[in-house]
Amino acid sequence: MSEQAIQKRVIKYLESIGAYVFKIISANRAGIPDIVGCYKGLYFTIEMKTKKGVVSKLQLYNIEKVKQAGGIAFVARSLKEVLDMLPTGTE
Repeated sequence: MSEQAIQKRVIKYLESIGAYVFKIISANRAGIPDIVGCYKGLYFTIEMKTKKGVVSKLQLYNIEKVKQAGGIAFVARSLKEVLDMLPTGTE
């Protein structure tokens, strides 16, 4: 499955549970995670990759910065990984 197809599934799911979510297409700096959202007061970002996709050092840096600021940030390669990492209360 392509990264874009995985992102669509994840966004559709997040919207279905009432999350405010959007896909980053272009940002004012490189390495920003693909998906940004908020659910029940929890700010989160998700860097989506395929099973073979490589996460760059800059992407890891930005994920760490979100965590340091109190948000939830992670890399996911499937909807299941998003469900495992994001505390939605719907598991």
